[in-house]
Amino acid sequence: MEQNKIFPQQPQVTKTSADPRLTTATAPSPGPRKTNKGSKNRTRKKQKKQTTDNKTQKPQKEKKNTPVYFPFFKDDYCPPECACYGRVVQCSDKGVQQVPYGIPYNSRYLRLDGNHLRVMSETAWTCCPGLLVLSLSNNSFGNGSLPKDVLSPLCKLRTLNLNYNRLTSVPLGLPTSVKELYLKGNYIKEFCGGAFSETSELAVLDLGANRLTNKGLLRDALLNTTHLESLNLEGNKLKYVPRHLPSSLKALNLEGNLISAIKKSTFRTLKHLEHLGLARNKIFKVAPGAFRTLPMLHQLDLGHNALHQVPRQLPQSLHSVALTHNRIQSVPRDAFCWRGRSLSGLVQVQLEHNLINMGNLDAQAFRCLRGFQVVHFY
Repeated sequence: MEQNKIFPQQPQVTKTSADPRLTTATAPSPGPRKTNKGSKNRTRKKQKKQTTDNKTQKPQKEKKNTPVYFPFFKDDYCPPECACYGRVVQCSDKGVQQVPYGIPYNSRYLRLDGNHLRVMSETAWTCCPGLLVLSLSNNSFGNGSLPKDVLSPLCKLRTLNLNYNRLTSVPLGLPTSVKELYLKGNYIKEFCGGAFSETSELAVLDLGANRLTNKGLLRDALLNTTHLESLNLEGNKLKYVPRHLPSSLKALNLEGNLISAIKKSTFRTLKHLEHLGLARNKIFKVAPGAFRTLPMLHQLDLGHNALHQVPRQLPQSLHSVALTHNRIQSVPRDAFCWRGRSLSGLVQVQLEHNLINMGNLDAQAFRCLRGFQVVHFY
């Protein structure tokens, strides 16, 4: 009887296949899930925009680090305030108040005349150490404007022009290479000893049109200027020829001072002097033989003084003598003789604007002059 029992039919369980197509029975799917339509739309738009940006955006190139370009380091650069011609830099009359920035490194000649420069720093010259000529005339440099060693970077400088400024003293600490120094038209009254101790190669010194007196020119004022050949002291307030001048001098200009007399020993140490200017003084007396101590003298200018006669015993080497605008009334017969002999070197004698009476002129006054000489009376 137990065999005939009918058991209720069991539901068949089917294994889920890995392939969904082979699945014969599927679990009931859950109900539809609610979604936020606004959030979905924003996401789609964002994805779409990102895709579009990726298509249109150009690939960025890698940035290269390029060095900063300074044009004034190039040899052909010229500051805008200047004009450059080869190694000559012309910055005159431009109204600049400081040294222009960017002077070419290879410059040799620099002109800054006629500007408004008042002060100067040492760093202004580090850009052009090879400078040979520096002209700073007609500016406003005064006392303290040029500190000591301010030009020390210019170790090759040969010529320095500081004419017509407001300097009251000679600048100190100039480069030892300086051979020509022009200080004309300043307010210099004196300079102490050793002012040129570091410029032993100095050959030309111009101190004309200043306010120098004999008291301001101390005994050792020109100490160590053993190579000095040209000295200009024109237009100062000297009452007599300064003593202790360098024996190396070849040209000495003392015109336009207050000198009244020339002593016999005045020029005894100047054995190499060739040109001597004494015009426009107040000279009324010259000791006999005062110029005889100058064996190399070629040119002598005594014009515009108060001489009453031609100086006697002029040197035999003399080529030209100017005695114009004096008070000379007569010419002695040995005036142009050297120990009774002819001054064969004398070529020109200027006697214009004097008080010479040609009717009373001694017939032997010019007996020591040969036929090649020229005498000017008018």
